[in-house]
Formats: sequence, C-alpha cells, structure tokens
Amino acid sequence: MTVIGIVAICLGAVVAGWTWTATSSSQEVLVARTTIERGSVIEKGDLTTARISSDPALSPVSSDEFEAVVGQRATVDIAAGTALTPDSYSAASLPSDGESVVGIALTPAQSPGIALSSGDHVRVIVTPGQDGDLPGGTPLYSEAEVVAVHVDEATGGTVVDLLVKHEDAAVLAARIATGHVALVLDSRDR
Repeated sequence: MTVIGIVAICLGAVVAGWTWTATSSSQEVLVARTTIERGSVIEKGDLTTARISSDPALSPVSSDEFEAVVGQRATVDIAAGTALTPDSYSAASLPSDGESVVGIALTPAQSPGIALSSGDHVRVIVTPGQDGDLPGGTPLYSEAEVVAVHVDEATGGTVVDLLVKHEDAAVLAARIATGHVALVLDSRDR
C-alpha cells in the first residue's frame, strides 16, 4: 500500500467519523410553519418539524410534543421558521383574570411613526377636544401593552389591541370612543 493510499484511507475515516457525529447529534424539533401572533391558538397547520444540531445551550421543543402543543396559545410572536421553546406557548388564555383587551383604531397622527409590535409598552394619552380643554376627573393617560396590530380592511386604518388592567378598561374604552387620544410608545423591553 502506498503513502497516498494510507492518507486516502485515513482521510475517509475522518470524514466518515465527522459525518456520523454530525448526524447522530441532531434532533427533530417543532418549528413555526407560519408566523404565529402572540395570544393566537396554535393550530396543526402552524407547525412543522425540522432536524437541527443538538446544542445544550438551546431548549427547543421536541417533535414528539406536536399534539401537546396544538391548541396552546402563543405567549410571544413566533416568526415563521423559528423553533419553538417551552416558553413560547402556554395553556393560559389572553386576557387572563384581572385583564382586558381594548381595541383602538388609530390615524397616522395618533400613533408613532414606527411600527408597533406585540409586547410593546405604550400609553394612551388623552388629547384636547374641539374646545381645546382636557377632560377633568380622570387620569390623563392609561398604560397598556400591545397584544396585536392589524390593518382594518374597511378603513385602511391601523387597529391596535391593548392589554390593560380590568379596572382601567372602561375608562380607556370611553376615551378611545371620543377619538381624542394618542398612542405613545414607551418601551420595547419585554
């Protein structure tokens, strides 16, 4: 046997060993087939599986959990192609006890110029009415968290669903109904 033959055999063994290690240390996990918005019920069509390399620093959900994940609610926005983790879904519904979701239709003048996302912390600020006066007797703003943002197909306006404390929902809904409010983005910290 020649030196070239021995080198070829050794090189082949190294490549075979590397290939075996790379394929044997992978796992099949759940991946979002489509973008799943926070609070949405996860359906079978939202999920697929993918094989990824195992990494002890990651904790993706095994594909064996497919049926257990279907019917759960997304706790965060899950982008298409993203592997699910145990923290990305829950059986809890939104809103939970003591919370309410209030919708607000916004004109461009009433909202920030940058796109809002689920989890953003905002304030709904009371603005002056036609006579220039602010309403009295209630706080001048309400704190909220963005749950979802979508475009109203009928009007083309932006609709933002806000998560608020249950006791603040009625006052906030009344303010929104007047149209004399503006939405201010305070923090993107989740």
